Amino acid sequence: MSAIRYSIAPSPLGDLILSGAEHLSGVAFTDSRKATRVDADCRRDDGAFAEAASQLRAYFAGELTRFELELDLQGTDFQRRVWAALLQIPYGKTTTYGQLASELGDPKAMRAVGLANGRNPISIIVPCHRVIGSNGSLTGYGGGLPRKQWLLAHERGEVPLAW
Repeated sequence: MSAIRYSIAPSPLGDLILSGAEHLSGVAFTDSRKATRVDADCRRDDGAFAEAASQLRAYFAGELTRFELELDLQGTDFQRRVWAALLQIPYGKTTTYGQLASELGDPKAMRAVGLANGRNPISIIVPCHRVIGSNGSLTGYGGGLPRKQWLLAHERGEVPLAW
C-alpha cells in the first residue's frame, strides 16, 4: 500500500489539504474536522496533486465549472453511489437530500443520503455544497455554513473573483 501524500492548496476560503496515495482521496479545509490528520504515515509532497490544485485555482477564478480528475473515493457502496450522484449536480445548481434519494431509487433514504453527503471526503470537487434542505435552507457543511454560502454564491456569479 502506498503512503498517504498531502499538499496544501490556498483558496479564498482558507487553505485546503489535498491528500491520497496514488489518486486524490481527500480535500478538506485545513481547519475542519475532516482534514487529513498528518502523522508518521503521511508525507508532505508539495508536487502531489498539482493538477487538482491547478483545477481548484481555476474553479475559484471562475474559469472552471467541472473538475476532470482521477479520484479515489473510499467509502461504502451506498456512499460512493451518493457521491457519484453529487458529481452529476450541475455547476451553479442545487438539489435536495430528498431529490437525491429519489434519483438513487429510494425516496425514503433522505437521511441516509444526508449522512453520506456529510461523509464526502473530497470537498468542493465532489460538490456536496450543492445539496440544500427541502425548504431551500442551507444545511450542514463540513467546512462551515459560511463557506457553503460563499461557494453557492460564487457559482451563481455573485462573488468577486479576485483573491
